[in-house]
Amino acid sequence: MLEVSGLSKRFGPVAALSQVSFHVREGEVLGLLGPNGAGKSTLFECLAGTLPADSGFVRGGGSSALFYLPDAITPWPGQRLGWVLDYTIGFFRGRAGLRQEVVTQFDLGRLLRQPLGTLSKGERKRALLAIGLLTPQPLLLIDEPFDGLDLRQSREAATALRTHAARGRTLFLSIHQITEAARCCDRFVLLSGGTVCGEGTLPELATLAGVPGSLEEVFLALT
Repeated sequence: MLEVSGLSKRFGPVAALSQVSFHVREGEVLGLLGPNGAGKSTLFECLAGTLPADSGFVRGGGSSALFYLPDAITPWPGQRLGWVLDYTIGFFRGRAGLRQEVVTQFDLGRLLRQPLGTLSKGERKRALLAIGLLTPQPLLLIDEPFDGLDLRQSREAATALRTHAARGRTLFLSIHQITEAARCCDRFVLLSGGTVCGEGTLPELATLAGVPGSLEEVFLALT
């Protein structure tokens, strides 16, 4: 669905991304994992077109193919959440039939009359996930989908994301919570120091790393 080849980005002397290459497959949940400063947000911004890459190419992307949901944003902070959901559907020609479903999945019913800017960090994250799932693009990029959520909310969000992926929505998630990544994702791209150090399923990455067991051990071995 999306092919990334040789993508590079520098900020002065710092190479934020260096020859990054991988694939996103249709209908999968792909996890982007890496330590702080690995270049995950920079990669998402380059894929979404909000930041120009210096070299390389992306095939299958574009405004009609993907929607990028950054972390820690508050769109239309003075508007009620219900209005924001309706505006998302109307402006982007989104998935109106999913409105009540995402409200229920992310426990947003009691928040619909509250301005988005007054919500807590966790409430705002759940609202953003709902916004993303209402957009029509087949590929959804989400930066830190579980940040600010407690254990129960993280599990419920992971279940909701898997539900939408099972219907054909492709999800590319930048995640720092290894436990949630293991629960939610089909495959992984491991990024360290701006370079890809592994791509594949957990068994494939375990073989590459030469270590058996958990995603956490594979992550530590490869990054």
